[in-house]
Amino acid sequence: MARTPSDTDDTGNAGLVARARQGDNAAPLSITEISNLLKRTVEDRFGHVRLRGELSGVKRAASGHLYCCLKDDKAVLDGVMWRGSTQRLSFVPEDGLEVIATGKLTTYAGRSKYQVVIESLELAGEGALLALLEKTRARLDAEGLFAPERKQALPFLPRTIGVVTSPTGSVIRDILHRLADRFPSHVVVWPVLVQGQGAAEQVASAIRGFDALAPGGPVARPDLLIVARGGGSIEDLWSFNEEIVVRAIADCSIPTISAVGHETDTTLADFAADRRAPTPTAAAEMAVPVRRDLALTLADFANRKQRAVYRPVELGRERLEARAQRLPRPEELLQPQAQRLDEASERLRRGLLDRAGQGRERLVGVASRLHPSMLIRAHGDAQRRLVATRLVPALVQRPLRDAGERLSALARLAEQLHPEKPLARGYAIVRAASGKALTRKALAQKEATLSLQFADGSLTVTPGRSAAGSGGGKPRSSNPGSPAPAPRQDDLFG
Repeated sequence: MARTPSDTDDTGNAGLVARARQGDNAAPLSITEISNLLKRTVEDRFGHVRLRGELSGVKRAASGHLYCCLKDDKAVLDGVMWRGSTQRLSFVPEDGLEVIATGKLTTYAGRSKYQVVIESLELAGEGALLALLEKTRARLDAEGLFAPERKQALPFLPRTIGVVTSPTGSVIRDILHRLADRFPSHVVVWPVLVQGQGAAEQVASAIRGFDALAPGGPVARPDLLIVARGGGSIEDLWSFNEEIVVRAIADCSIPTISAVGHETDTTLADFAADRRAPTPTAAAEMAVPVRRDLALTLADFANRKQRAVYRPVELGRERLEARAQRLPRPEELLQPQAQRLDEASERLRRGLLDRAGQGRERLVGVASRLHPSMLIRAHGDAQRRLVATRLVPALVQRPLRDAGERLSALARLAEQLHPEKPLARGYAIVRAASGKALTRKALAQKEATLSLQFADGSLTVTPGRSAAGSGGGKPRSSNPGSPAPAPRQDDLFG
């Protein structure tokens, strides 16, 4: 037999349709009601908790809220930090940091989860703080903010020095006192907080404010910046480890000295600055030289310059005196030459005498050979050799024949080259009155009369001249008194 929806078995098992049981006064709860009950129970029981764990999955929403997880080796708890609380954080939360979170537990009905609403967040001890510092340092170093090539050289003698520090501490007094002792300079102080909430933002704004000053403005632009603070714990100096301060120092175009804490204190600002000073007083010593030392140095340079100018003159005078002492006297220089002159004169005298004697001896020898008897003897010997010599006709005829042939050839050549040879072919030789042959028209025009030599005789002519200089016209008589002009003659050169 089938069951009806309203039936129940004897064991109390539920049926298909829920019905109120006899004696049961507990009405069923909605999901929202049970979620609200759980929320009130959790918040009442855990309204204030302090949790220690490692941050994971840190992310900041566009609204400014911070979402993260707190975990240890066995459990994970979601966390949320509202915007108003995140603005009071003194560090930037990152994954892997061990922190202590203060807040309250609550539930999130939308996901059936419980979470902690964080009101404050602190690093869990100095070790966590150092771990955050090292992590930030490695990240900024990877970006090149601490690279040596970014460092600028400090000016030797800055006219204006900007100081970023607290105006009420002993740091600024130490810096001003040290600068006054070494080299009084114009100092511009930008007062800031050096620890606590908002200190990092003020320090970064001061650095960027100094860098934004225009040269020649109402406020002198510093040639050098000093970012200074006295000693303290790592928490006191944490503002100078903030990324906003480090980037402001790295981006500053003015050479910067970091003087934060004492010698053993190191901040990220020291890595980003162009020079790190162990103390603020040491920063003032790095900033300017000692004026008294500069004056002594300049005086020493002046003395050295004067000595350098006079020293070559003194050395030249000493060398000149030494060389003058080693120079011989003029008479000593002439003595060898005078001695050589005397010796040469003596040798010349003896040479002339010897030469005359030798010439006399040769003359006597030659004169002895010119005796008439010797000449007669030589003449007789020559006649005997002439008689003994036999003349062969061929020896005489052959040279004569060769000479005759050469003479005939020269005669033929002379006949061909004779200047009067072309006259037979109709040529003529123009000669001046002196008999010199003329080969140029200009020379011929200068002569009063010309002689033309033909093959059968000579003819005397007068060169024709015209008023226009063309060589034509009537010839003029050489004798003005002649009654009749000579017959007209053609121009030889027209």
